[in-house]
Amino acid sequence: MTTWVHAWDTTTGDERARAAFVAAYGVEPDGVWSAPGRVNLIGEHTDYNGGLCLPVALAHRTYAAVRRRGDSTARLVSAWDAAAARTLDLDAVAPGTVDGWTAYVAGVAWALRERGLRVAGFDVAVDSCVPVGSGLSSSAALSCSTALALDTLHGLAQDRAALAADCVRAENEVAGAPTGGMDQAAALRTTPGHALLLDCRDESVRHVPFDPAAAGLALLVVDTRAEHALVDGQYARRRATCEEAARLLGVPTLRDLTGSPGDAERALATLADGTADGDLRVRRVRHVLSEIARVEAFVALLDAGRLRETGPLLDASHASLRDDYEVSCRELDVAVEAARAAGALGARMTGGGFGGSAIALVEAEAVGTVAEAVDAAFARAGLRPPAFVV
Repeated sequence: MTTWVHAWDTTTGDERARAAFVAAYGVEPDGVWSAPGRVNLIGEHTDYNGGLCLPVALAHRTYAAVRRRGDSTARLVSAWDAAAARTLDLDAVAPGTVDGWTAYVAGVAWALRERGLRVAGFDVAVDSCVPVGSGLSSSAALSCSTALALDTLHGLAQDRAALAADCVRAENEVAGAPTGGMDQAAALRTTPGHALLLDCRDESVRHVPFDPAAAGLALLVVDTRAEHALVDGQYARRRATCEEAARLLGVPTLRDLTGSPGDAERALATLADGTADGDLRVRRVRHVLSEIARVEAFVALLDAGRLRETGPLLDASHASLRDDYEVSCRELDVAVEAARAAGALGARMTGGGFGGSAIALVEAEAVGTVAEAVDAAFARAGLRPPAFVV
C-alpha cells in the first residue's frame, strides 16, 4: 500500500509542542515558534561553493515551545527523544561539547552569544513533523525554530539573514555538520507561493513565483526512507574536494569560475592532470558548475511561465549528482527511474544525498499513478516501502 506522509494541521502543531512543554516542566511556555522543512527544486551541493540554489518550504514544520530562564541553564526535551531529557550550562557550550539533536538547539544559543548578543538560559520542548533523515532539512528546521524563539524572547531583533547565518554556524561548529546556507535560508527566508533563489556568494535572495497547481502539475516528494546523515564524512569529503579545487585554481569559490564564457572549460582542463585525484576533482567541479547553470536555466523558465519545460533540467541534475558527484544511492535511483517511467516530466534526488528524498514533477491527476509505480518498483527491488508528500 502506498504510504502518504501528511503535514500536521498547522493549527495543532503548536498545541502539541505546548502540551509537551507543560508535561515536562509543569508550567506554560512563553510561546511556540516554528520553522519549516524544505525541498530543493534544483541547485544541489552548490551552496558551500558560492553558487545558486532554488528551495521551497514545506508545510511540515518543527515546533519549539520555549520559556526564558534567569540563569544560564538550558533544559531540553523532544518528542523523538522523550527518555533523554538534557540539562546544559550554556556557559560551557562550545564546539565538541554537545552531541545529538541538542547540539542544533544549544549551538544556536552559542552562535548568538559568540556575536556578543545576550542570551540567557531557557527551557524548551520540541516536536516535529519534518521526517528525520529524509533529506528534507529536519536539522535546519530545528535550529531555525530555536533561533526565532531566542531572538524574540531576548528582544534581539535580528533580521532573518543574520539568524540563518547563526544557524549555519551552530550546525557547522557545534553539531559538526558541514552544511552550506541553503537549508537555513529556506527555513527562514521563503515566502508562500514562491521558490527562493538564493545566491550563496552574497546571501542575496529573489522570490520566484512557483505554482505547480496553476500549471496542472504537482511536485511529488518521495521519501526513500534510506536514512542519510551529514556527519558521516561523505558530505565533508566532497566539500573538502571542492575547496581544494578552488585553491588550486586560485579562486575564492567555484562560483567564481562562472563569470566569463570558457572559464569553466579552462578550469576543468587545468584540473585534469592525469591522476586519480585530478579526475575526481574534475568530476566534482563539473557537477557544481553545470548545476549552477541548471539553476539559472530553471529560473528563466519559471520567469517565462514555462514550468512544464523544466523536466529535462531535473533529469540532468540527477545524472550529474549520480555520476559526477556520486551522492545518489540505489533507493534514489529506483525512485527517479520509476517516476520517469510512470510519466513524470522530470525527477531527481534532492538534498545532500546518500539516502533521503527524491522529487518528481508530475501531472496533477497522475500523482497517485506515479506514486504507486514508485512503490511497486521498491517492492520489486526488495527495498523498504517509500513514503510520499505532495
